[in-house]
Amino acid sequence: MTAVPPREVTRITCIGAGVIGGGWVAHFLARGYDVTAWDPAPQAPEKLRRLVDAAWPALTQLGLAEGAAKDRLTVAATLEEACAEAQFVQESAPEKLELKQQLLAQLDAATPRDVVIASSTSGYPMTDMQTQAAGPDRLLVGHPFNPPYLIPLVEVAGGDLTSERAVAWASEFYEVAGKSVITMNRELPGFIANRLQEALWREALHMVANGEATVKEIDDSITEGPGLRWAFMGPCLTFALAGGEGGMGHMLDHFGPSLKSPWTRLEAPELDSALRDAMVAGCEEAAAGRTIADLVAERDQGVIDVLRATGRLPGAKAERKAGS
Repeated sequence: MTAVPPREVTRITCIGAGVIGGGWVAHFLARGYDVTAWDPAPQAPEKLRRLVDAAWPALTQLGLAEGAAKDRLTVAATLEEACAEAQFVQESAPEKLELKQQLLAQLDAATPRDVVIASSTSGYPMTDMQTQAAGPDRLLVGHPFNPPYLIPLVEVAGGDLTSERAVAWASEFYEVAGKSVITMNRELPGFIANRLQEALWREALHMVANGEATVKEIDDSITEGPGLRWAFMGPCLTFALAGGEGGMGHMLDHFGPSLKSPWTRLEAPELDSALRDAMVAGCEEAAAGRTIADLVAERDQGVIDVLRATGRLPGAKAERKAGS
């Protein structure tokens, strides 16, 4: 590969302009890139611009890069047009394996040979998605979290046919673009954070299905409890502190036997109509009259406040690096 060095990238192509793809567009625009987007849906351009407009106040609070502007967005008429001058491609199509396989092959054919192509897939291994591409060595996963313009994490993983150089290039690029990167050394269905998130989600569904807790009780138990710690310290270090001066070793010696206790169920419950209705009704009750737009605004402001309080705003991070 002879790709443009990550720090010299100026133009990015985003394929798919839904919630995730549009979030990527907003993020890259805010970091000062020229962005070309393409989505086959007829109303995609209008929806994308509305999404960017809605995200811009939060991004302005985070701190826009020099030259960042919403008018640096171009919506292409065709996939080929979108990819013609790309220096990096972020694919965010729906989670359908056959669609991903076909689309990545199309992107591979339409994109200059030295350009890395990343998929936002939330679960498929790249090994399964790169099967139809003529140049699978530059295809990899760049899995974000919603909304991509606010949540820093991106998990990078290559497939069996992905080159190590492509993975290294993508990891460096995402860091330059303001993301917090985990470069995985092997493929794992669902990656890391989604598997942890999914375990918690399945347990929550079990509790609702069995009448053991309400949706609001479950959400409050996290936002008023461990979620406050997880904003700045992961579960492993958090549990290590439970061991006092003895750390994780003492914690495991002392609390290890409780792992045998029936505190959780890792098998997913049957998502029947009764459970679905209970979840929907519970969320409506928890929203207490607030609209989705209201909740999105509250979420965005909350994430910004946590990032600011813990010194993890992009500007503060850059200043620390410059001073080190």
